[in-house]
Amino acid sequence: MTRPDPRTPPVRRADAMAAGHTDGRLRRSHVALFRGVHVERGVPVTLAVRIEAALLVVTPGSHVSHHTAANLWGGVVPDHPDIHLSSPRNRTRRDGITAHRRKEGQEVVRFGGFRVTSPVQTFLDLAHCLTLVDLVVLGDSLVRRGRTTPEQLVSATCRHHGPYSRLARKAAALVRTGVDSAMETRLRLLIVLAGLPEPEVDHRVHDRDGTLLRRYDLSYLPYRLVIEYDGRQHAESEEQWLTDIARDEALDDERIRRLVVVSRDIYSTPGNTLTRITRAMRRAGMPVPRLRDDWRRHFPGRPGDMAVPA
Repeated sequence: MTRPDPRTPPVRRADAMAAGHTDGRLRRSHVALFRGVHVERGVPVTLAVRIEAALLVVTPGSHVSHHTAANLWGGVVPDHPDIHLSSPRNRTRRDGITAHRRKEGQEVVRFGGFRVTSPVQTFLDLAHCLTLVDLVVLGDSLVRRGRTTPEQLVSATCRHHGPYSRLARKAAALVRTGVDSAMETRLRLLIVLAGLPEPEVDHRVHDRDGTLLRRYDLSYLPYRLVIEYDGRQHAESEEQWLTDIARDEALDDERIRRLVVVSRDIYSTPGNTLTRITRAMRRAGMPVPRLRDDWRRHFPGRPGDMAVPA
């Protein structure tokens, strides 16, 4: 049996019928992506294929936007099962497609073979949908992929007016260059929203020849304190484990304290995590201000978390 060409485009049911298919033949040779839109069996159903299929059933002139645009640009956003498109009229009601009304002045470019909102426009649009923390995660990830810069986001949000523009400006002001992961963003925001001094992001140590020796996620190097997020992959990779051992020995030699935070410290026990951080700050000789309560809204703890960080 010949496998279908992975570039075979999706097809409307009506067009397949017009080309000579019957319902039975179409069911045997194709799978439905959306009601009335099919693709040959065996074709990998990638994001691009799903977008192409969705564009067949929405208003002509529609473009990719919101969560789907963020995915195309390589940005990090909460998972959403639908394909998001903006249309001159958002009357499309199909399972698997979220249609938004196209806004006046939206910046739309061509990327990946599609008309899609620009990275900056995508950030502005998602201010209507995301929390502050998720919006900063998106901004940091777009900067990491080289799609925009913190300065461009700040400039765009300062010109932006309307609903959620204040949230967009606040999030843009918190976007940084050199952030390695979404969890690193969340850890930094837990610290900042609690009113603690913002740590330096992505400090790099090189030898005399310019070779990178190590990098610190978040650091207060004048006080010899480093705070880092460790994901599960660190425990599963022998190479990473050996690298961590060498790094920790180097930190010991320089008398630098390394405080490690894992996923549950952020999602389940943020209050306890702030207690650990403030204790480490005081031991390092840092001035620690009275904590603000802003962090509680964005990082709700689970039962057993410390109610009032020390």
